Amino acid sequence: MKPGLPLRVWYLVGGRLPQRHREWVFQQATKPSWLLWFGMRMFLQVLPLTIAITLALVLGLGSPWPLAVACGSLGLIVGVYFGVSYAIESTDHRMTKYGYPRGAAAEVRRARAERDQERYRAVWRTPENGS
Repeated sequence: MKPGLPLRVWYLVGGRLPQRHREWVFQQATKPSWLLWFGMRMFLQVLPLTIAITLALVLGLGSPWPLAVACGSLGLIVGVYFGVSYAIESTDHRMTKYGYPRGAAAEVRRARAERDQERYRAVWRTPENGS
């Protein structure tokens, strides 16, 4: 069952959906663009902290705006990079919270990648191509 727009926004900013939406969550974690969506989730989760730190530097410590924005931007980049570095593990852990076995999402993505590779080989690795 696809959640309504408010629940999808809640999920995008890091919230957990009710169990009745578990199939939709699994589909989001296994579709071809899953990593893009994961990166967007990380960005939206780190952004409020980045804004708070930037404002604290300017308003609390009197830092110049360019320096505070540079520090905040660096924090945002590092936070998103760190989060995306563990995307597979984080996604699989999230799926266990919805009742799926550990590694289920990664297995679905791996199987799809193998099917895609087989399709590629069938088209491009023919005898006419010399391979």
